[in-house]
Amino acid sequence: MAAPLFPLFVDLSGRAVVVVGGGNVARRKVTALLDAGAKVTVGAPALEPELAELARRGDIQHVEGAFDPNWLNGAWLAIAATDLPAVNRAVAVAGEARRVWVNVVDDAPLSSVQVPSRVERGPVQIAISSGGGAPMLARHLREQLETQFDESLGALATLLTRLRGRIRERLTDLHARRRFFERLLASDVPTLLRRGDASAAERSLLAQLADSDSVPLAGRVALVGAGPGDGGLLTLRGLRLLNEADVILHDRLVGPEVLALARRDAERIEVGKQAGHHHVTQDRIHALMLEHARAGKRVVRLKGGDGFIFGRGGEELEFLQAHGIAFEVVPGITAALACGAYAGIPLTHRDHAQSVRFVTAHTKDSADAIDWASLAAERQTLAVYMGVAGLETLRERLIAHGRAASTPFALIENGSRPEQRVVVGTLDRLPALARAHAVQSPALLVLGEVAALAGTLHWFGTAPLGDTTPAQPPATVMLEQAA
Repeated sequence: MAAPLFPLFVDLSGRAVVVVGGGNVARRKVTALLDAGAKVTVGAPALEPELAELARRGDIQHVEGAFDPNWLNGAWLAIAATDLPAVNRAVAVAGEARRVWVNVVDDAPLSSVQVPSRVERGPVQIAISSGGGAPMLARHLREQLETQFDESLGALATLLTRLRGRIRERLTDLHARRRFFERLLASDVPTLLRRGDASAAERSLLAQLADSDSVPLAGRVALVGAGPGDGGLLTLRGLRLLNEADVILHDRLVGPEVLALARRDAERIEVGKQAGHHHVTQDRIHALMLEHARAGKRVVRLKGGDGFIFGRGGEELEFLQAHGIAFEVVPGITAALACGAYAGIPLTHRDHAQSVRFVTAHTKDSADAIDWASLAAERQTLAVYMGVAGLETLRERLIAHGRAASTPFALIENGSRPEQRVVVGTLDRLPALARAHAVQSPALLVLGEVAALAGTLHWFGTAPLGDTTPAQPPATVMLEQAA
């Protein structure tokens, strides 16, 4: 796979740009280049009428004739906009030899630079590129974005640019400036600009600035559930907080798709823990939340799944409350719900299960403290978190307390992610099948009659994996047979 393009906005004001071609496509490119302040030379045997008029007025320079590689000498950028593939290729070769960026219209492989689709609102520009491979898709996205941003956005950008020095002088702290800007967007300033009353908008902005305090505001912590890994399953509130965060303390299992949605300049600190390997202790996590919140920062404690389901979120909020730190909680889609849905397993079903129980394989006390008799009851679904390392014990205890050895199970590894795998079988074969398929964390176990539906209702990823090794009865069954 080719490396992704690097997005870049270029200042072409007063710089030489060569456009090869004199037709309608060349005219569109020249118009955009002139708007950017470029010094444009058009090389072509003849020019279409509007280009000819620009040349007559002296807005562009026309070099008449067939393409000559020397046209590119001293240029910063060249655009090949002819309908002759051989000429376009010659422009690309000449540009490469001279280290001049070349865009060949509608020919991504020949281009060393792409010209994206754009949404423009005054000085604000949003550029969209498909890497040259799907220009119709980029155009469609541009049309969608055009409907989302009105023209007042440009007026607001112009106003903020003009007053930037006064804002920075008044609010010397970066966090205070960010919060001032957030309050500004929620104020009457955008509405006044939409009405075209720029003077009133400026007066309102300056009044709010005068009332602002340059001392950083008190920090706060948001406990955000990141969901199971698919960035599309993050809540809208969670997304907004990630884009406002100064610091993100995230678990190891929070997927890169979710982290990619966060503000680019936020400080990211991994505080994840793995069974048997606590890289960052819980006390250290508490200390980090306290340190950054007291520094006036907005902290997002980003947890996989939901922070209140086997995520120690309650302990973290108790710590924050004890130290007077403001907080909020944003729920996430917990692993049991996501893994069940993406594996085609309804956790409850009128014919099979009237209840569902969330269970963790990790407890502060020993396995003897668990009420195995109630977990072994029929017509219920068990969703077992963090249970890959304890499957032997789980199987033996459940069977010993009356759960049928033939009870269906599904082990969902990397649920909702592109690499999701689902292993299905029966309780007596659970540890053997997990080993046979090398199931690794993160994985969630669904146990109960509903797990059998994975075989017919799966819709995401590859089909479930089944039994591949000879059956071996669990140790408890073997003891009964020996007796």
